[in-house]
Amino acid sequence: MNHTQFLAENTKALAARQPKVAAWLAENAPAPETLAARLRLNRWNMLDIELEDGRRLFDAFPPQFAYRSWPPTEQAERSATIIVGANLGYGINHMLENTPPRHRLLVVEPDPAMLTLCIGMTDYRPFIESGRLTFVAPQFDALVAAVRGCDKQFLFGRILLQADLASQQIGPAYAYWTRVCREQLDALSVELATLRRAQDVMVGNELSNFRRALSDGDMKSLRGALNGLPAVIAGAGPSLAASAPAVAALHGRALVTSALQTLPAMQAVGIRPDIALCIDYSDGIARVYDRLDPEWARHVPLIYSTKVQPDVVRRYPGPTLPLWTVGGMATFIAGKDDLVLDAAGNVSVALLRLLHWLDAGRIVLAGQDFGWRGEASHAAGHHAAAITVGTLELPGRDGPVRSTLPYATALRDMEQDIRTLNLDVVNLYGGGALIRGAREIAPDELSHELPEADGPDCQTGLSAPLSSFRQRLDEAMTPCEQPLFAPRLPHWRTSLRNAQKRLETLFRKPERHAAEIVEMIGRVHFFLRQDPICTPYLYNEIMDVSGLVHGRDRYSLPQMSEFRQIARRVLDKIRRIDEVMASAPDKQAA
Repeated sequence: MNHTQFLAENTKALAARQPKVAAWLAENAPAPETLAARLRLNRWNMLDIELEDGRRLFDAFPPQFAYRSWPPTEQAERSATIIVGANLGYGINHMLENTPPRHRLLVVEPDPAMLTLCIGMTDYRPFIESGRLTFVAPQFDALVAAVRGCDKQFLFGRILLQADLASQQIGPAYAYWTRVCREQLDALSVELATLRRAQDVMVGNELSNFRRALSDGDMKSLRGALNGLPAVIAGAGPSLAASAPAVAALHGRALVTSALQTLPAMQAVGIRPDIALCIDYSDGIARVYDRLDPEWARHVPLIYSTKVQPDVVRRYPGPTLPLWTVGGMATFIAGKDDLVLDAAGNVSVALLRLLHWLDAGRIVLAGQDFGWRGEASHAAGHHAAAITVGTLELPGRDGPVRSTLPYATALRDMEQDIRTLNLDVVNLYGGGALIRGAREIAPDELSHELPEADGPDCQTGLSAPLSSFRQRLDEAMTPCEQPLFAPRLPHWRTSLRNAQKRLETLFRKPERHAAEIVEMIGRVHFFLRQDPICTPYLYNEIMDVSGLVHGRDRYSLPQMSEFRQIARRVLDKIRRIDEVMASAPDKQAA
């Protein structure tokens, strides 16, 4: 029997629809003819694969028992399942046979030999071509993209994670990728919850900051500006005070960075950073001005996310430079040389990524505890220093450290960046959570890690590389050209009005016209995504329209009312976009 009869056609379908996994398989898969010898009939008289120790994958139990609990019983049409471990396709085939046609399957198979056998034995072309079945290469970026592509299933159904127990006998890679999948689902949960709650605020802030940001300058010219200069990321953890003398000794020869909200704590321990960063879009960030010494801070340049509340930028006493971040307006309209940073929702992670883009050399972490020390979660002077709630535990050198889900998510992001970006990071460990990939040193060992080179300039007190960076930073604060866009509202109003009239006709007999309603709403969904400037601001409305398509089994008059409300919100937002983008700066100021 030919056990690879479908390999060529399935591979061709993968190359057309899922090129990343096809490329990974082409690079790593063994010759198909070498795999046939591993196939045997097991005790259940079913085709199985022999392991190195002579056992078969399904010796303990047959596939029909292994997968009978996998198909979801609720919201299956609107949900997705991630499978880690393809084996010979038994679990995949069971799910394809026992879930509705719109139920999505994502399969992560770390072993190229197993994936070759799997796609060689079953014709998966119809499912690959329809998008129902997606094979994901065992690569972090590929997995992140695949999980994020299930946003509709997450919002309107469920995403189930199924670790194939039989496959876990092959090796530890299956448990590892199961853990990574679970972490990415947690991250997706946090990300989508934040977007649904805060996207209007964040992009609304970007619109309010748009003209100010262009007049403040552009980060683009700073790519690689540190040229290997060491840098410090100072956090506001309880260990900051113990690390402060070692960090202060680096003054003038390393770039010291911190968050805006950490500045009062930095002043309290006697360190003035070279730059501060603010990515927090919430109203609460303005509380930093209750503690911030404006005269002290006016010498610290602030790099601010354009999603920050405009009043926070306006009140800052020093020079300011805008930073465009992923998920906002620049995501879709930035040029290839522009910086659009994935800030990850945590300022220390954002600083790590920014320093990598600036080409920092060794990076020193100070006050990065990601948890509580005793009853303290922050250094003295920080506006959150009195918070004393920890809901989970992270590993520390001397035992578990109390922490929270946002801290744990940020820590995982930082560890991933250290590994994937191949960063040289040392952590001035002060009793907090361990940071994998960062070498732990005591503060008094820092002078050995970063010995003094050339002395600072006698006039500026800065080393030549740091002085050069400060000059380039000043030059970046040059006003940009202020573009003027054509108004969008007339076209959008006409198009949505026509769509609404058509839907009102169809909703008179919704059961008879269900297919036409789905088609019409689908066209509106496409229309809402066609303008890259508007897409980020319309995120919630786009997802709401998507919910009308993917989250409904039948339609009635309440859905028509829901559509009218969505269309009204869309036009209100387009009107706001026109007020900013289609009006000259001097007219707005007037």
